[in-house]
Amino acid sequence: MNRHLTDPVSRLLPVLASAGAALALWAAWLGWDQHRDVRPDGTSTGPYEPWQVIGLVLTLLAPVCWAAYRGHRAGAVVGTTTGLGVAAFHDWSGDGDGLFVIGVGLVVLGSLAATAAVSSVVRAVAARDRGDSVSPGSGSASGRRGSAPRRR
Repeated sequence: MNRHLTDPVSRLLPVLASAGAALALWAAWLGWDQHRDVRPDGTSTGPYEPWQVIGLVLTLLAPVCWAAYRGHRAGAVVGTTTGLGVAAFHDWSGDGDGLFVIGVGLVVLGSLAATAAVSSVVRAVAARDRGDSVSPGSGSASGRRGSAPRRR
């Protein structure tokens, strides 16, 4: 049997690496900004600026795409979603109203959907580049690895 499928460490490592990357990137982009900006009319915004969130999303693409390309699609999705959920929970749990749980839930759902979509596209491209065929929803290549690309 394939060692990759039976070794729990080799299955858990991509999840932990993706979660660690998500936590570190959250801290780098959003963790340091905790102050709300008060406008002259009394309303407040923040604490994050749009460029910070865009930077987080764009830099998260690298580890998600890398893991999906290497065949660790589940690790990319579960790890990134878990890392962002934990970071959001830790960052927002100081709010006294308890509504932060809704925001954390939205972060989890959004990151789950986005990472699943991105990793599926990357995995399909990787399979096409290798000449493998990917069965829908499986995440694993069912064709021969290392075979010559198909003629068109």
